Amino acid sequence: MLEISNLNIFHGNIQVVWDLCLKVDEGEMVTLIGPNGAGKTTTVETIIGLNRNASGSISFGRENILGMQPYDIFKKGLVLVPEKREIFPKMPVIENLLLGASNQNESESSLKHVYALFPILQEREQQIAGTLSGGEQQMVAIGRALMSKPKLLILDEPSSGLSPILVAEVFRSLENLGREGMTILLLEQNVRLALSMCLRGYVLENGKIVLEGKAKELMHEKHIQKAYLGI
Repeated sequence: MLEISNLNIFHGNIQVVWDLCLKVDEGEMVTLIGPNGAGKTTTVETIIGLNRNASGSISFGRENILGMQPYDIFKKGLVLVPEKREIFPKMPVIENLLLGASNQNESESSLKHVYALFPILQEREQQIAGTLSGGEQQMVAIGRALMSKPKLLILDEPSSGLSPILVAEVFRSLENLGREGMTILLLEQNVRLALSMCLRGYVLENGKIVLEGKAKELMHEKHIQKAYLGI
């Protein structure tokens, strides 16, 4: 579904990602892990069209989308849940969610799906989103993305700033989406959690993929254990 080949990304004249290759097949949950500053968010911003200072190929559904406008990429079914959630804090939950619907005629069925996944949002649909807890705001951000019925859902650090209890709750919901067949690319610093729930993984360090493979095998890599798992 998504295939990235020899992607080089620049900020101005400074190169920040080198020859990145990555693939996500339909129905897979794949993780891209690495430390802060490795280039994960820059890679995602390039995938969705926010950063077009890049060369290489990003194919989505066999079409090269590198250089397309973000809205055109969104219409193709590739949707991002950003790291900082970027919800509208002064608007009610329900309005935040409805903004994510690409087809208003299907918004009712999409909303039912979101509420089934996050029942607390239905209870609080009229509550101002900015008054929710961090975990609930993350649910709003994920729910808003799901309203468009994406073909590929990208999540950038969904555990960021959440307590362990809320992280577990959010990731249970992501596992449910995976069981439903949702195709997911997960960017995450919580390496143990990401590898435990995904099928395959890539490790990005200093702008380069240094390891890739099945998640269970990566969990036993000496570099992963030493650098990320404290073993």
